[in-house]
Amino acid sequence: MLGTNRGSYMPQKMNYNNKRFRPVSTTENGETSPETIFEYKQQGNILTATYHGGQIQKGHLIGLVDAQGKIEMRYHQIDLKGTFMTGICFSVPEILKNGKIRLHETWEWTSGDKSKGNSVLEEI
Repeated sequence: MLGTNRGSYMPQKMNYNNKRFRPVSTTENGETSPETIFEYKQQGNILTATYHGGQIQKGHLIGLVDAQGKIEMRYHQIDLKGTFMTGICFSVPEILKNGKIRLHETWEWTSGDKSKGNSVLEEI
């Protein structure tokens, strides 16, 4: 199936196992940065990841991957100030011309100010 006019396509089955991602953009209320590295693992449709770097000391996420590679996940993290934060995120994959994955994310803090935001992560 063809994706956007950027020359991308969407595979029928996505597997994120052993893939690493880095944010390339995020809204101002996010804590991730290009220094934050996400390390994904997947078994069946269950996705887990650890992440750290930039303003984040340590973070974890767990989610479910659907047949189109979309992810629904929950995350928790501790930042450099020692603040514990939690949230929910929905990710939609895009396959780039070089074969790498770009994730378009919509997220919401479930702690703190409970604000919403958007991020884009790219496979490294």
